[in-house]
Amino acid sequence: MSKLHLVFGGRVTDPRTLEFEDLNSIEIVGVFPDFASAEKAWRAAAQRTVDDAEMKFVVVHLHRLLEPDLLAPPAA
Repeated sequence: MSKLHLVFGGRVTDPRTLEFEDLNSIEIVGVFPDFASAEKAWRAAAQRTVDDAEMKFVVVHLHRLLEPDLLAPPAA
């Protein structure tokens, strides 16, 4: 399975959190096949809004959400 990564962002209520002000205005940067390309897209989006402390972009490891059993420790 590909290690899919989602990059998105938007305006947050507090720069120290991931609580987005308006979920309807979330910017989806894209879905990427590996972390390196996702990080490149994240850096570009974050750089574009570097002067706005209330804008935040994140990388979500979709592959971890799609196969959560891979993260769980083995059963005893």
